[in-house]
Amino acid sequence: MDSVRGAVVVVTGASSGIGRATALTFAREGARLVLAARREALLGEVAEECRELGGEAEVVPTDVTDAQAVLRLANRAMQVYGGIDVWVSNAGVGAVGRFEDTPLEAHRRVVETNLFGPLHAAHAVLPLFRRQGHGVLINTVSVGAWAPAPYAAAYAASKFGLEGLLESLRAELVDAPGVHVCGVYPFFTDTPGMSHGANYTGHQLDAESPFYDDPQDVADTVLSLALRPRAQAMVGAMTPLTRLGHAVAPRLMEKIAGYGAHRHFSRTPPAAPSDGNLFSPVERGRGVTGGFRTPPPAWVSPLLVAGVAAAAAAAYAGYARSKNGDH
Repeated sequence: MDSVRGAVVVVTGASSGIGRATALTFAREGARLVLAARREALLGEVAEECRELGGEAEVVPTDVTDAQAVLRLANRAMQVYGGIDVWVSNAGVGAVGRFEDTPLEAHRRVVETNLFGPLHAAHAVLPLFRRQGHGVLINTVSVGAWAPAPYAAAYAASKFGLEGLLESLRAELVDAPGVHVCGVYPFFTDTPGMSHGANYTGHQLDAESPFYDDPQDVADTVLSLALRPRAQAMVGAMTPLTRLGHAVAPRLMEKIAGYGAHRHFSRTPPAAPSDGNLFSPVERGRGVTGGFRTPPPAWVSPLLVAGVAAAAAAAYAGYARSKNGDH
């Protein structure tokens, strides 16, 4: 598409964070939106903002773990607007805690939301895209699709699984060149998601960091995929560096991540366990950002990031040559 003006765009997880930023970004471009999440009243606020920005908006409260609810969402978009051009699967949840300390039902709920939610969406919308001969399915994945996530094992499992799902769908759709399946891969992002998440660590989730991505950067990337679809779009500098580091030295990355997590939670104040928004919505965290970003220290500069990227690329090239016997 040259423009999304008038395009029909479904956004799940639209009540806050990346989903809310994405809805507002498409509204500024004149899109016709169908907004889905569990918090109906908050969706109404987002819809009103979208209308003020020049878009149209329909609200459909939806729990993406319910396949029939997702199908109703697709059908409602068809009834209101007559088609769907872009579907953004963005709804997600998290549970932080040692694997064995996190209840099994919490692990299951993370996978149901983060993996089965997008699967339900794809199952509902891809037949329509095939009939239309066009459509863009965009999924918010994560750097967690490529790197270990100690204290968030189910989250990583859901994102690794989602990556496999997207690659498999693209393979199936080679006979439908007008239908695209895309993934957007942010690093940790400054959204209310941290305050929503379940916490079984026994400690506060002290999340302030200079390395958090801006949700607006993720939303802009989603818009770019709608206009120029491609399989993968990474956000910020940390995602490609993390992916490259895991490709070159996966065992080292596991140790760094593990020791870092243990050290972090040994230093934070105690806190009571919480299910967060896993099983029912919470009222806190209603905006786009979560307030977790802190100014980077003076030594973090674009030049340093570029230098680290160049060194990582050189290391990977050397690794690849050694594996291929090219000395």
